[in-house]
Amino acid sequence: MKVLSRAALAQIEVAHASPSPRPIEILQIGEGVFLRGFVDWMVDVANEKGVFGGGVAVAAPRRHQRPPPLLDQDCLYTVLLRARARGVDVAERRVVTAVQTALDPYTQWDAVKELAASRALKFVVSNTTEAGIADVQERYDPDLCPTSFPAKAAALLKARYEALGSEAPGLVFLPCELIEANGATLRRIVLDHARRWGFDAAFTDWLARKNRFLDTLVDRIVAGYPAAEAEALFAAWGYRDPLAVVAEPFHLWVIEGPQEIAAELPLAEAGLNVIVTDNLKPYRDRKLRILNGAHTATALAAYLAGLDTVEEMVADPLLSRYLRKLLFDEIVPEVRLPDAERRAYAESVLERFGNPFIRHELIAITLNSVSKWRVRILPTVKDALARGADAPSCLAFSLAALLWFYRGRIVGDSYLGSRAKGDYPIRDDSQILGIMADAWADAEPGAAGETAMRLLADARLWGEKLTALGSLGSLGAQTRAAIGAIERSGVRAAIEGLLARPA
Repeated sequence: MKVLSRAALAQIEVAHASPSPRPIEILQIGEGVFLRGFVDWMVDVANEKGVFGGGVAVAAPRRHQRPPPLLDQDCLYTVLLRARARGVDVAERRVVTAVQTALDPYTQWDAVKELAASRALKFVVSNTTEAGIADVQERYDPDLCPTSFPAKAAALLKARYEALGSEAPGLVFLPCELIEANGATLRRIVLDHARRWGFDAAFTDWLARKNRFLDTLVDRIVAGYPAAEAEALFAAWGYRDPLAVVAEPFHLWVIEGPQEIAAELPLAEAGLNVIVTDNLKPYRDRKLRILNGAHTATALAAYLAGLDTVEEMVADPLLSRYLRKLLFDEIVPEVRLPDAERRAYAESVLERFGNPFIRHELIAITLNSVSKWRVRILPTVKDALARGADAPSCLAFSLAALLWFYRGRIVGDSYLGSRAKGDYPIRDDSQILGIMADAWADAEPGAAGETAMRLLADARLWGEKLTALGSLGSLGAQTRAAIGAIERSGVRAAIEGLLARPA
């Protein structure tokens, strides 16, 4: 069976934009399944409909051991959208042709700088996870690719300015990382790099005036490669595609910026759910707290309880009760929207979680869980405490489950945890993993509560000490009790005990 390529595409009946070469108008920092199943898919739809004519260059955010895999099949890949809505199965397949090239900045830094200096380039999109937009102190060397994303952005803007001069058109940055004020935060850190590196005032002025860093919000569940059914799909399609991506049909991209952005990147004109607004906050709070918050609050507990996918979690009677309680009793009441609107969105989230065609691995959701809990759940806890309530019990339990999930050991270059089904990888920032490893290495049997309190008091993890939050430290007290129950009886029994308490 043929592998997807530009030559093979001519013999395949599937939706796609013309594979003819396009000018690269978008530089994408991030090669993961989300951007490929979200931004690149949108660009391809707009290209096919004739309202946009640009291409995408994908640059890896981290070092590669081998050339980017997109190059193996001419930067083509399949996006399969699947859902079950009101009992009817929906499926839509597209081969994305928008990506023109894929680069490894660590071995092709000159090529990436040349791309950054192109007058055709207009946008930079990124998804380097919540931990990616961080101020990492590092040295500037024009011949070497910086490590962090903001440092890369500062260095690439310097290359653009040097090549095109003070009248160089600026770029529009559209970060897709799920942190509050992602564009504004990126702008601040990029400017800090420019100043620390001693770049001249004329460049810094150009950077600040001509380049736009816009806050954005993205919403789509992209499950990734359909490993369990790949061979059956390939047989039905008539070609193989090891880079295929499965996602839900639902999509939303909210961009806070001037309306001219909608004309410069006319995705809404192509019928896509892209909103340019002057106020992102209501959209962000709804999505970040309800959808992402529910993911983070349940995924680690469900994984430790022996489940592997979000669909299994929704179908499991115990975990489903836990999910509904934390969602409707603890998260939804703290979202500042009309009750009917916030509850309707929460119900839609449950339907999306239960999509039988999206195999969303729980272990994938656990990536960088410390920063995710801090961004997605802590604000909800604080809002509850601010109105005089105790810390929400299920959200406190989710913090205990997170700490128990991070109870691991270093094996070679990996940090591994263990559940009944075997070992699992714990993936997070190296400093966070080091803190967790040291804490759990010193923990005595039966002393998980004491270890939890030490970790909650470590501001390096949470940006503040969590032990004092709430009346008599209710968040710390509940987390300590919950992790003690997990240590004694296991996650399932601990959840049963939690749900058995009177409301």
